[in-house]
Amino acid sequence: METVELTVTDGVAFVRLNRPDRLNAVTPQLVDDLVTALDTVAADEDARTVVLVGRGRAFCAGHDLKEPASGGDSRARLERLQDVTRRLRALPQPVLAAVHGYAIGAGAEFALGCDLVVAADDAVFAFPEAGLGLSVTGAASRLLPLLVGPLKAKELVLLGERVDAASAHDMGLVNVVVPRADLIEFATGWAAQLAGKPPSALALAKRALDRGIDSVVETALELEVSHALLTEHSPEVATTTEEFRSR
Repeated sequence: METVELTVTDGVAFVRLNRPDRLNAVTPQLVDDLVTALDTVAADEDARTVVLVGRGRAFCAGHDLKEPASGGDSRARLERLQDVTRRLRALPQPVLAAVHGYAIGAGAEFALGCDLVVAADDAVFAFPEAGLGLSVTGAASRLLPLLVGPLKAKELVLLGERVDAASAHDMGLVNVVVPRADLIEFATGWAAQLAGKPPSALALAKRALDRGIDSVVETALELEVSHALLTEHSPEVATTTEEFRSR
């Protein structure tokens, strides 16, 4: 895996997005590597909990719009992106997102797919897709209203404004905010606590809490792909993304 690192230490699997020069912006390669890493974790009996984190100055700055437009099957590419959320939610192990710097677009959606979110005090969340002529993915259309409420979710998605860590905590988007210097230590501490609990009990608790949500999440994932295909082929998004790439 070129863009994602995976290590397992004392029962904790660390999945690190590793495109620091591009703020871990999402490319098809990163999506493939992330899905591969999560599949590996699912089959690893030594991994009792998972921490998703980004290398460098950001967690994940969203899709890399400066990458050349990809060809091929758009539906297959979008479904592959949705597979990240499917894998995160299907893992028997609890998954903790440790977020610092930007968590924008797909980056924020990766965090939403996790079971717990620890944010550094410099974290910034945003869902800017509508302003770029794009569609949200990662089941954000369902998970975001569950976390922050329907009205606030519409505000975040329709306006696309950036939200700092303290505000994200106040609205229920993250569990806790810690100083940037303490993020990894704090997240590792939580993960170690989880790793010390009976794994079957944790898996059942996670499944019970998500029961009744995931069937709707799957519907949301499929609907988002349909919407993303519509926006992707509109002249508005073509103009917007080309302008962004030229900056």
